[in-house]
Amino acid sequence: MALCAAAQAQGAQDDEKSRLFQGAVASYEAGRYAEAVGPLEKLVGEVPENFEVQELLGLVYAAQSQQGKANVHLAAAVKLKPDSVAARSNLAASYAELGKFELAVEQFARAEELEPENFDTNHNLGEAYVHGGKVEKAIPFLEKAQRINPAAYDNGYDLSLGYLVIGNTAEARRAAQSLLKVKETAELHNLLGQTEEKDGQFVAAENQFEAAARMEPSEGNTFDWAGELLLHRTLDPAVQVFEAGAKKYPQSARMMVGLGMAYYVRGNYDDAVKAFIRGADLNPSDGRCYKFLARAYDSSPSQAGEVIERFRRFTELQPRNGQAWYYYAMSLWKGKRAQDPDLDLKQIEALLKRAIANDPKLAEAHLQLGNINADQGKFAGAIPEYRQALELNSDLADAHYRLGQAYVRTGQKDLAQAEFDVYQRLRAQHLADLDKQRAEIRQFVYSSKETPATKP
Repeated sequence: MALCAAAQAQGAQDDEKSRLFQGAVASYEAGRYAEAVGPLEKLVGEVPENFEVQELLGLVYAAQSQQGKANVHLAAAVKLKPDSVAARSNLAASYAELGKFELAVEQFARAEELEPENFDTNHNLGEAYVHGGKVEKAIPFLEKAQRINPAAYDNGYDLSLGYLVIGNTAEARRAAQSLLKVKETAELHNLLGQTEEKDGQFVAAENQFEAAARMEPSEGNTFDWAGELLLHRTLDPAVQVFEAGAKKYPQSARMMVGLGMAYYVRGNYDDAVKAFIRGADLNPSDGRCYKFLARAYDSSPSQAGEVIERFRRFTELQPRNGQAWYYYAMSLWKGKRAQDPDLDLKQIEALLKRAIANDPKLAEAHLQLGNINADQGKFAGAIPEYRQALELNSDLADAHYRLGQAYVRTGQKDLAQAEFDVYQRLRAQHLADLDKQRAEIRQFVYSSKETPATKP
């Protein structure tokens, strides 16, 4: 009789646990994660060796982005059932969310060993390697996953991207083209564009970027298309695409700077200055914009007040940036010189010295200090500044020329002739200046492109 009562009591307890667990399952599946926590915490205290309870509680916490708590219970579930592929994968995903990629790889690798012909185990392990920065190790598992399921778009995209990252453009192209037959998307065309670009196939690259932008005219796709046109000096189409992009995405700083660069290279200097001013306003701390603004301003000083204000603001934002102080000094000098031939140069000189104090290797600032002295007839004082500029950068053609002039004025004709000879040689290398300009444009475009991301 007593034994029967005990059995009935145990059965009632088991029924209560079952009721709590099933209720927690229902709450989890309905997305009411907070409601599932209480019953599961009670159950895990009563039956800590129950695999299903530990796993579900871990999943509930993970769904609420409480990864620390989730990890504890998912690890307990793996300990209780070490041969469960799902449990290993869940624990691995938890480690990945915590940024512990080596531990994530370890668990995904164990899951792959348990089921080596499973698409998910191979895909997940490949992804773990990618997110851990080990793309070459990811490739074999992404390849195997793709062989198991050739129609898997996300895996195929990441495999193509992986090939591109390691420099295997032939396989990147093959994989992307094969995937296009499964699903044509703008991001695939964009990825193909980057592949063709990296392979030196610029016409093919432009075609792919255009296809991506026409299929999905996002800010990123539009910039990539316009940037490719600009890089290869297809200037009128580049301006048109950048103008359309700037109109559609008026808050995009990179689009506005790209438009300014396209105007500048085409010779529309007033429009270039306006675009760079707008770009500087959209992202005031980006030093790349000011470099191009200064260059366009040299060819179009009509907007002096607007330009000076932007460079002044740049010094406030980055007071330890010598280049910022140099830009500010030169914008003041150029802007006020056009209006006031009797300009007091002491402020300009002070700003240039501050630029040098923040960046002692700023050769151009020494060149301009020399010019200030020379403009005032102080040629003996100008010579050390010119020499210092050339010690920092011997390729400054203007510094050689101005030093030669200073030597003439101080009666050192032999030294002057040597500087003029170097100046003539450097001027003959004018194409190198164009190459430098193109390199700076290329650097801006490439650095402004969004790096394709792998699928979560």
